[in-house]
Amino acid sequence: MSYEIPRDVQLLGRDIQENQLKYHNKFVLISKEFTFDSAHHLHCYEGKCKSLHGHTYKLQVIMRGQVDSRGIAIDFGDIKRIAKERVIDRLDHKYLNDVLPAMNTTAENMIVWMYEEIHQALVEEQLYPAIKLEEIRLWETPTSYAAITRAMMEEDV
Repeated sequence: MSYEIPRDVQLLGRDIQENQLKYHNKFVLISKEFTFDSAHHLHCYEGKCKSLHGHTYKLQVIMRGQVDSRGIAIDFGDIKRIAKERVIDRLDHKYLNDVLPAMNTTAENMIVWMYEEIHQALVEEQLYPAIKLEEIRLWETPTSYAAITRAMMEEDV
């Protein structure tokens, strides 16, 4: 297999015009994943998780939006900053029962708190008013996760 080495880089204004940067008007999903380590235990539970133990959690943040004139819906760096400030840095290497609001620290409870925190950051910052937090997923183990979607958060129960 042979690879051709580019002889020149594409230049804006010469090879591509500013009005060509946006390719479509579709909605897209944008996702970023994070890991963090925390300890916790569960109340009113008779399995192994009633004892103090830890997990390497994986959090996936999925946003929905349309691209701007550059073809960008939201900067991945902004997703990272928001998730780290509002969730990851507050939970990483912490005892969850101490740092989360009063709740049983189940993945099902934590995912709603995480959604609220990230959603609130988007509302407060107003950097991307057209971007919506579509879904987040929290893996407690490589094969077990809890998820919440925007539609689920907006449902009247």
